[in-house]
Amino acid sequence: MADWDFEVVVVGAGVVGLACAEALSRAGHEVLVLEREARAGEGISSRNSGVIHAGLYYPQGSNKARWCVRGAQLLYEWCGARGVAHRRCGKLVVASADEQIERLRALLEHGRGNGVQLQPCSAEQALRRAPGIRCAEAIWSPDSGIVDVPELVDSLTGALQQQRGQLLCRTTVQAVQCEQTGFTVTTEAGDRLRCRWLVNAAGLGAIELAQRIDGLTAAWVPQAWYGQGHYYRLRGRSPFDLLIYPLPPSHSLGVHLGLDLAGQARFGPDLRWIDAPDYRFDDSRRREFVAAIADWWPGVPAERLEAD
Repeated sequence: MADWDFEVVVVGAGVVGLACAEALSRAGHEVLVLEREARAGEGISSRNSGVIHAGLYYPQGSNKARWCVRGAQLLYEWCGARGVAHRRCGKLVVASADEQIERLRALLEHGRGNGVQLQPCSAEQALRRAPGIRCAEAIWSPDSGIVDVPELVDSLTGALQQQRGQLLCRTTVQAVQCEQTGFTVTTEAGDRLRCRWLVNAAGLGAIELAQRIDGLTAAWVPQAWYGQGHYYRLRGRSPFDLLIYPLPPSHSLGVHLGLDLAGQARFGPDLRWIDAPDYRFDDSRRREFVAAIADWWPGVPAERLEAD
């Protein structure tokens, strides 16, 4: 590519990068998005549960809590206006044993403190929504939902391009030089472009990219912690039409039930800390995975679980 001059360069064409680029372009800025994969949304945007979270877990008063609650509202509005497939199916957070009830009630109050609409559920009420689960008490989150992530990515890309923003795939950023009036970005192909502002939305590569920015103080670059998770889908029809989450353990949301828009159920993710991103599937963890599901769904048909 030739020497470009853009007001804004966004690195990473996942949902976050595209949403930033679309908003900046809509505000009148000249925007270029650089993506190292062959198309947008191929990174962590396509490797998750596709859930629209309501915001009950984050620390009260934190940016994450505020942005998750507001972001869910904006995402539902975007999907409705743009025809992106989604469903406000709701979510149960389940205490599977009496000794978990105190923690569940604390989570209920915590989520309400974040401004999330939540309802306490008795075991009987929860079982009416999700027959067959093991439940001592539960929380019902009516504003949790699911979204078709590829459609969301396409809608953001289309909106960006309608506003004359540009997306360039198969382009990896090799280096960034901080300058007095902006940045010079160098790609692996040796091309260079200048921009006034740089947005680092590179997902799992964001820290590596930050380390390549000459002139960025090292204290601003956080340490990377990589957690690997596995998903299994349930072959055949799902007995549930809502999201079901266990009471979350530390560092994760637990092995939960997610759905796609066709009603296909998938479980996950589990969590294993690793040194570097690794997308290989480790089926040796199946027994532990099934046990985690069985903690809140004793009747889980393990023979119908397939690696996803």
